[in-house]
Amino acid sequence: MHDQLAEALDMAWRLLGRGAADRRSPVHTPVVTSVDGDGSPDARVMVLRSADRGAALLRFHTDARSPKCAALDGAAVSVLAYHPGEAVQLRLAGTARILVQGAEVDRIWAASTPFARRCYLLEAAPGSPLPAPGSGLPAWVEGRKPEVAELVPARANFALVMVDVAAVDWLHLAQAGHRRARFAVGDGWQGAWVVP
Repeated sequence: MHDQLAEALDMAWRLLGRGAADRRSPVHTPVVTSVDGDGSPDARVMVLRSADRGAALLRFHTDARSPKCAALDGAAVSVLAYHPGEAVQLRLAGTARILVQGAEVDRIWAASTPFARRCYLLEAAPGSPLPAPGSGLPAWVEGRKPEVAELVPARANFALVMVDVAAVDWLHLAQAGHRRARFAVGDGWQGAWVVP
């Protein structure tokens, strides 16, 4: 049974950290939700790349040409993840920022594998129409690992989605009784138990 606030917050960030590091973790692909220009909810699954508790920051990668960049930049967002093995739901609220230039973006790009960089060679922006089913990649790179020199044009399409986390809602589901806690960034993390 989880009965300590500090334990709940520790678990939340531990699951997020593991999700960023392990592609087999169910927390590796949370749902990131915002509100579109018409006021409708807009949700998408994104790959969690980094979770930094000290900075209260999550990082995702995306194509800079994607419509989601305009939708997310400066927007309030919610990040939702569920870990079935731990029976824990995490809901994080924050503000997204899009970064396309700078030393941090360059460092993360340089650390990416050629296959990861290949995703940013798309010939058109994500969501653009295609005449038939396809990946959107140029034919010359389909099904093969590109050389580093071939990936140079892809860098212009690479962007980071940084989420400055303002609040964490931790929910543990248990037959003996659910537990729920909310945390907000202030002078450190301030938490309270709430009714599940």
